[in-house]
Amino acid sequence: MSTDTLERPAEHAPIGDPQAALDATARYARCIEISRRVRWDLETDVIRGRTLDAGRKFMPDALSLIPRLVFLQPHEQRLLSQVQGRTYANMFALVERFIGAKALQLCAGHALGDQTAMEALVRMTDEELKHQAMFRRMDGLAAAVMPDGYRFLPQPDEVARVVLGKSSWAVLALTLDIEIFSQVHYRASIEADPDLDPLWKDVFLFHWKEESQHAVLDELEWRSEDAHTSPEQRDHGVGELLELVGAIDGIVQIQAGADAAYFLQHAGRAFGADQQRAVQHTVLQAYRWQYVVSGAQEPRFAGVLCELATPQQVQRVMQAMGPLASFVQDGA
Repeated sequence: MSTDTLERPAEHAPIGDPQAALDATARYARCIEISRRVRWDLETDVIRGRTLDAGRKFMPDALSLIPRLVFLQPHEQRLLSQVQGRTYANMFALVERFIGAKALQLCAGHALGDQTAMEALVRMTDEELKHQAMFRRMDGLAAAVMPDGYRFLPQPDEVARVVLGKSSWAVLALTLDIEIFSQVHYRASIEADPDLDPLWKDVFLFHWKEESQHAVLDELEWRSEDAHTSPEQRDHGVGELLELVGAIDGIVQIQAGADAAYFLQHAGRAFGADQQRAVQHTVLQAYRWQYVVSGAQEPRFAGVLCELATPQQVQRVMQAMGPLASFVQDGA
């Protein structure tokens, strides 16, 4: 599918003037148009009766960082890629639990107003539910070709309750970050890798097609929320955004430890202490890159943040992200 059919960032008039409202409605309408055009069915369009190939990678090297582990043999690299890929699917199922719930909440704000915006958000909610089902399906297909014992430790409902307990400003900021990095991961790494399992690639192709509209909706809703947010509330929202980033990093640390242990158990040979530590370190580096650092560094997210927050607040975010980015860049 041509990328020309997907929504692009646009210049924004100040929220609150009539032209800005008209522009926003037009962008909601554009999201509806594209949603109708790219809509897909999980079984008919994506799965198509296929299974995963145990002889292929699931995650591209640019995301998994596995080439840093120079002592791994090709079949070991493949297994670690599959472990990371299974977690990647489960992480998206987890975050889309709270994203879908938030989209449903946002619908209520348009129920007696802009019906175009409401329809766009209803479609987004439906698509997020479909994505969760797709990623649960992929976890089951991965289980069929991988050794027993893999565990995804975070509980989606528990995580969603924590996230949705924060201000809408913070939740929408986090959601935009996630949905931008999901697109960037596909276009920059997954799409271009010829060695990945074809079904796995297709899952993220079809996911990308719908997430492109979702990021537009996230940005529209974040800007709308910001328009009636006081400076004090915004500053509080920045603090809550940093709390959410910290919570995600906590999840990442726990799951990276579990995934490294699972790999070391099933790799088929014993590793020395230094090699075990290298595996654990690299998996954590990869997960911090995938779920935290890569999104925050994207110009589109940073651009919106810089428009809505003060320079001092942006600096707070950058300072909080700095140690995580440095950890990822440290290849030791």
